[in-house]
Amino acid sequence: MTDSSEPVTGNCPSTGENYPVPLSPPLPAISKNLELARAMAASSKSSLFALSANDVIYEDEWLIAVNKPQGIYCENVLAAVPRLLCDSANAGIKTNLPELHLANRLDRDTSGVMVITKSHKVASKLVKAFTDHTVSKSYIAFCVGTSPKWKKIHVKSGHGRSKFGVWRVYAAADVGRSLPGGSIVRDMETYFEVLSVNGKNTMEELQKFRKEEEETIVVHTKSLVDIDSQKDEVLIRARPRSGRTHQIRLHCQYLGIPIRGDVKYEGVTEWNGKTYDSHELHAESLYFVHPITGIPLKLQAPLPSWASQALQPQQQEVNSPQSFKTMP
Repeated sequence: MTDSSEPVTGNCPSTGENYPVPLSPPLPAISKNLELARAMAASSKSSLFALSANDVIYEDEWLIAVNKPQGIYCENVLAAVPRLLCDSANAGIKTNLPELHLANRLDRDTSGVMVITKSHKVASKLVKAFTDHTVSKSYIAFCVGTSPKWKKIHVKSGHGRSKFGVWRVYAAADVGRSLPGGSIVRDMETYFEVLSVNGKNTMEELQKFRKEEEETIVVHTKSLVDIDSQKDEVLIRARPRSGRTHQIRLHCQYLGIPIRGDVKYEGVTEWNGKTYDSHELHAESLYFVHPITGIPLKLQAPLPSWASQALQPQQQEVNSPQSFKTMP
């Protein structure tokens, strides 16, 4: 992976204008048909989706947090909440169904913590918290690629897409520049740490890791990843500072460790004799100050089996049965 201070630029043939050039590759040819098949399967599955009490991570009179399953659209999770809340109302919890709002969104195949607010007032406060980056988020991803030389890394880049295009990584120096169609390149920033490599846990090493040892990459050029190198199983935790579309998936691709099953961003769809129909990314936790009570909350979703199995020795500690914590 190289690092140059000069971002890549190119001219638009029709206008002669100088536009930033994306540093991540276009979608693989195989992705179009696979994504269509996945979308159709998810639509069918989502239309029948219903929430149960076991899906609830936290609930009070102002908001509810649930563990979204893989392969379900956010809109269908939201649509399933009224029936769940009606059952809760029978148990004495006050609800206001007409004002339900999604506080955060997850990709179709991303599982984990989703928060739904029960009033416009709470929704606006939480939206502001996300916009102001006062909500801390953590994700777990199962990646397949070249084993990283780093234990922790901080990645800064640009993020954008041209008109009718797809989301791509751009140079950090291109942030603020215009793209074809009128959109602009925005900043994108993620912290990563390696939790295990090929089943070997690295949690103990992480605990000894000092902040000053953390590596930082400010993206300026295309990533030089050896596609023919040995492929390893890498479990990572990601903490996005910004909240860009497909942010973690794009940065994993750039780092040479695309997420398993993520056909859009060069993730393997077949691995060790098994076919993967969705990417393995899980919204592990959200930490924010409650918009009404002012009490700090950490909402944590149980880990999916692919994550807990990869962590094996630390499974009991990481995948605590306690669904949420009120932070001191």
